[in-house]
Amino acid sequence: MRSQLASRLAFGLILGTLALAPPASAQKVLRVVPNADLKVLDPFQTTAMITKMHSALIYDQLFGWDDAMAAKPQMVETYTVSPDGLKYTLTLRPGLRFHDGTPVTTKDVIPSIKRTFATDTLAQKVAAVTASLEAVNERTFTLTLKEPYPWVEFSLAGVHNTTGIMREKEAIIDPATQVTETIGSGPFIFNKAEWVPGAKVVYDKNKDYAPRSEPVSGNAGGKVAKIDRLQYVIIPDPATQVSALGRGEVDMLDSPSLDLIPILTKQQDVIVGEIFPLGFFGVIRPNALHPPFNNVKARQALALMVDQKEHGTAAYGDPKFWRECYSFWICGGPNGSEAGSEAYRRPNIERARQLLAESGYKGEKIIVMSGTDQPIYHALTQVTVERMKQIGFNVDLQAMDWGSVTTRRAKKDPPDQGGWHIFHTTTGAAPMASPLTSVVTSLTCDGKNWVGWPCDEAAEKLRDEFVRERDEARRKAILDKLNARLWEVVPLVPLGQYSQPFAWRKNVTGVLKTSIPVFWNIDKS
Repeated sequence: MRSQLASRLAFGLILGTLALAPPASAQKVLRVVPNADLKVLDPFQTTAMITKMHSALIYDQLFGWDDAMAAKPQMVETYTVSPDGLKYTLTLRPGLRFHDGTPVTTKDVIPSIKRTFATDTLAQKVAAVTASLEAVNERTFTLTLKEPYPWVEFSLAGVHNTTGIMREKEAIIDPATQVTETIGSGPFIFNKAEWVPGAKVVYDKNKDYAPRSEPVSGNAGGKVAKIDRLQYVIIPDPATQVSALGRGEVDMLDSPSLDLIPILTKQQDVIVGEIFPLGFFGVIRPNALHPPFNNVKARQALALMVDQKEHGTAAYGDPKFWRECYSFWICGGPNGSEAGSEAYRRPNIERARQLLAESGYKGEKIIVMSGTDQPIYHALTQVTVERMKQIGFNVDLQAMDWGSVTTRRAKKDPPDQGGWHIFHTTTGAAPMASPLTSVVTSLTCDGKNWVGWPCDEAAEKLRDEFVRERDEARRKAILDKLNARLWEVVPLVPLGQYSQPFAWRKNVTGVLKTSIPVFWNIDKS
C-alpha cells in the first residue's frame, strides 16, 4: 500500500510538471508507460529493450527487418551483388539528413558499420569475412568479402537496431566508450533538454524525415510519424499504471503486469493486444568470467536446481501465458530444438549440490542483482535465490532498479569490486530465434559477446557451420548438436517462455507487430 501511494504521489508530480509545460493543444502527444526507465543512450553498450527502442526512434538503418524478419532496404536506395557473391555495392537514398541538418554520407556510414562490427553479435559474423569497406563517393560504398556469405543484408538490418547509422564524430568513438550525443537521422528526435531521468523521456517528430514509399512493415518500409510528440512517463507501480491508462492520463502500457491483464480486458476504452512475434523467454545469466561460474560445473548446478514450472508460476502466473521450453532458440519457432536437455527437465538437487562442491566453490558470497521495478524479473530472481540456498550458495541479493542492473552488468570487474555473479532477464523471442541472431548464445572467446561473456570454441564452430549451411536437413542436424552442446556448457539457464500483451486506449491506432515496440504509424484521435 505504501509503495502504491508513493507511486501515485510521484505520478501526480509528473503530471504537475507536464501541466507547466508550454501549451501544445495543436500537438498529438502519445504518452506511453515504458517497460523501464531510460538510462543508457548508446545502443552499442546494452541490449536493454528501452535503449533499443530509443535507438530505433532516432537512428535510421541501411536495412530493416519487416514483420516477417526479412531484410528490406531502408537508407539504401539500390544495391548490387557481384556474380561471385563477394562484392556488394550500395547507394544511399538521396536527401538523407541528420537531425542537425547535415547530410548523411558514406563518411558516416562506414565508421558506423565498423562500430557495429566490433560490438554486435550478428554483425561480427559479417566482419569475420569482410575484406574491405570503402567509399566510392558520398552516397555509394562497397563491401567486399573474403568468401560468399548469405546473411549480409539480414545482418546489416541488425538485432534490435544496433546497426543504426550515427554521425562520423560519434561513430569513430571507441566502441567500449559510451556515446552520449543523440543526433540520428530517424523519424523522431530525442529531446534531451526535457529528459528527466526517473520521470519522463521526450521525443519530437522529425519534420524533415523523408520516409520510404513502401507500406510500413515492422522496422522496414515507410516510417511515417503521425504523432507530434512521444512521451515516456515513468510509473514504477503496476497498479498505478493500469489506473492511469483507465483514466486516460496515459495512452499505452508497454508490458503491463500479467496479473493485471484481467482488469485491463474489462476496461471498455482499452485494447489488450500482442506486439511481439513468439513472445519472450526468461533466463538466468551467470558471469562466466569469475569464480564460481567460470567453472562449468557451477553453471550446470544452476541448471539442475531449476524447475521451470515453479519459475513460470511465480513470474508469469496463469499458465495460459507461459510454457516450459528447453530450446535456446524459442519453442514454436523454426529452430526450436530441445536436444540435449533431457537431464535438465526436472530438478536434481542432490546432483546440483555435488557439482557445486566439485566446482571448487567454498561458500563465497554470490552477488545476485535484481531489478525490483520489473515484477517478472524480480519474481524469477526470488525463486532462483531460494533454490540457490538449497544447494549451498551463500547468496547476496542486491535490489536495484532495472536501469542500474543494465549499467552494472556491463562491468567485467570482480564481483567484490563492483561486478556481479548473476542477474535475470527476459528477452524478446523473435530476434533470439536463431543461432545467427541470438546475442545470448554467442560464445565467442574474444570477450566481445553479450554480458556474462561465456566462451566455448566448440559451440562457436557449430554456430559457424549452422550459419553457412544452406541445406535444411543438414542445418537441422547441426542445430541439434549445438543445442546439446549449450546444455553441456550452460551459458545461461532457460526459465520458460511467455507471452507479453500490451495495452492501449481505443483512440490509439496503427500499433505494429515488431521485434521491438516502435511508434511510427501510430495515430491518436
